[in-house]
Amino acid sequence: MLYRENGQFRVTYAADQQIFPVVQDRIAIVVLLALAFFAVPLLATDYLLRAILVPFLILSLAALGLNVLVGYCGQISLGTGGFMAVGAYTAYNCFIRVDGMPLIAALLFGGFGATLVGVVFGIPSLRIRGLYLAVATLAAQFFCDWAFLRIKWLTNDSTSGSVSVPALNVFGLPVETPIQKYLFCLSVVVVFALLLKNLVRAHIGREWMAIRDMDVAAAVIGIRPVYAKLSAFAVSSFVAGVAGAMWGFIYLGSWESAAFNIDRSFQLLFMIIIGGLGSIMGSFFGAAFIVVLPIALDQMLPVLGSGIGLHVDTATVSHATLMIYGALIVFFLIVEPHGLARLWSMGREKLRLWPFPH
Repeated sequence: MLYRENGQFRVTYAADQQIFPVVQDRIAIVVLLALAFFAVPLLATDYLLRAILVPFLILSLAALGLNVLVGYCGQISLGTGGFMAVGAYTAYNCFIRVDGMPLIAALLFGGFGATLVGVVFGIPSLRIRGLYLAVATLAAQFFCDWAFLRIKWLTNDSTSGSVSVPALNVFGLPVETPIQKYLFCLSVVVVFALLLKNLVRAHIGREWMAIRDMDVAAAVIGIRPVYAKLSAFAVSSFVAGVAGAMWGFIYLGSWESAAFNIDRSFQLLFMIIIGGLGSIMGSFFGAAFIVVLPIALDQMLPVLGSGIGLHVDTATVSHATLMIYGALIVFFLIVEPHGLARLWSMGREKLRLWPFPH
């Protein structure tokens, strides 16, 4: 009885086009944001903020970018880790080579740098698709790994290949403590999530989905595949680049090219498959699952092993995590291709009918 739409009439186009047209959804979002901005900083420990919430938010942002390309436009990509690396190193070079460069401007420049690289490696999508496109984007990953390892200028002539950033601030406010980093990441992710939610609801988002469903039919009705595909690569790479810059600046502080290797690309792909392709909410579900699962297994597997007289070491836990990832991906692809987001929407539908029979 708590989730009912009857009586909520939308009599204008503006009301009908709201992001959250149902009152209960708007209330839920406001409550969730209030808890995230006010309750979590007061109640969460430094470990929870630093080790779970900050990486969850940044990876959610990267998953949002990848979901634009794979979930909404249907163009497979295995180079998101490389685009994150481009964003991180572009932001780093802007930050250290330009005096007084604001942090937000450096992050945005990182996104623009990743956009250029993403569009270049997205050009093959105009001719190839599927596995061949995945291989082409995988080439972007390998190229970025080589460039940031071998071209010393990109790392400010660092002998070890590792780079680090000085103390950060936004509009004169420091971004140093776990709470400050969490609030900054949360603010950025909320802004980008709202922007992307509006973008996929606009005409460009409908063009992406038309290309995803059937590109030949989309071309027949007047949609330009060149514009749609390259714009999807551009937006996806920009968001991934900003996420990569935040991963280096906010979460790591000091990093090398291995922080954005191919494992990161696969991790992000796992997120959107498990969370839900073509879903903004699914990106958050997938990121939460991928971030929390290793920590939960680290705590649970040794306890379960000792309960049956087995010693479970760190390597076993790591291998078990990878096997569980693989099993879950197969499970979701077969049983529920739309991932956790679909399960969430099914729960909402049941709630709308409760307590009446379905």
